[in-house]
Amino acid sequence: MGDSITEGTIVDLPVAPGDYVQTDDVVVVLETDKVSVDVRAPEAGALVEILGEIDDVVEVGSSLFRLDTDADAPETQESAPIEEKDTLTPMSGDEPEPPKAEEPPPETPTAADAAATTPPKVPKPQPPTPESPAFMGQRTERRTKMSRMRQRIAGRLKDAQNTAAMLTTFQECDMGALMEMRKKHQDAFTAKHGIKLGFMSAFVQAATAALQESPVVNGYIDDETKEIVYREYVDISVAVASPNGLVVPVLRNTENMSFADVEHNIAMYAEKAKEGTLSLDDMAGGTFTISNGGVFGSLMGTPIINPPQSAVLGMHATKMRATVDDRGEVVARPMMYLALTYDHRLIDGREGVTFLKSIAEKISDPTKLLLEV
Repeated sequence: MGDSITEGTIVDLPVAPGDYVQTDDVVVVLETDKVSVDVRAPEAGALVEILGEIDDVVEVGSSLFRLDTDADAPETQESAPIEEKDTLTPMSGDEPEPPKAEEPPPETPTAADAAATTPPKVPKPQPPTPESPAFMGQRTERRTKMSRMRQRIAGRLKDAQNTAAMLTTFQECDMGALMEMRKKHQDAFTAKHGIKLGFMSAFVQAATAALQESPVVNGYIDDETKEIVYREYVDISVAVASPNGLVVPVLRNTENMSFADVEHNIAMYAEKAKEGTLSLDDMAGGTFTISNGGVFGSLMGTPIINPPQSAVLGMHATKMRATVDDRGEVVARPMMYLALTYDHRLIDGREGVTFLKSIAEKISDPTKLLLEV
């Protein structure tokens, strides 16, 4: 399950002892600190025993179940045909039941009898009118066990707050030129590369170029040795939605990737996240993170660093806003706020602002990516 994982929790048992499983059928589902892992049957056979129950914590390398590979596969039983039952209906020649004798009508009481038996009416006392209570809606609560993945995320985020001296700086960028380029070349790009051109590839390329311009943002502090580690490669973590929440797979060596390479890798990770097949290796490492809250409508926010990284870029929603152009005229332009949260222990304000400004300029004028300026 990965070198950094030492234990997992059993969260699901799709089959029970006595069931016959085929090769690669899921027998046990484990949840670790980072991802859910399906433990599959290595061979076909009858499941003899499961060595654990739901919510049990098991160590890496321990046995989870016993399988009898010599057992015969059960034969498929055909359902027996349903026998039709004849419904008996009375024949027309049957004799009907004799009619019941009529009972004599009850005697009608006279007015005198009614007057003699009716007691005098006594007025009933009116009960006090209770005060109407204030309307209260449902006030129920529900508790669920915190998953190991959520516990791990909570711990890491809190450790980041306690360790790093986080500071956030903001910039805005004009998305007009990038949107126009995407619209103009979308068909040709799709026809050549077999995938659509999105905005994320441009931000990955811009961030990669800015990281190479400012190597300190791509580095980190080794707290044990009290050293600064400068990485000469760029691995960018990109948030992707999955059925269990957001996951952050890593794009490796983005300094060697083209726009099409980035789009293909993001699409691959999105498909694996949808199918639940992301591995720990897919999410391990990363020197810088891009978080796109704009897909959910976020206008502005302050992202949190993912240790041991030293910075994270936050993208937000693109909105039409009034801006002043080069001629001094007020025009409506598609604008996006960018946020960079960085570890102030390592990155000074000048480097942080310069880095984010470089990304904003490359997005506002995509030709700078081509010319590497």
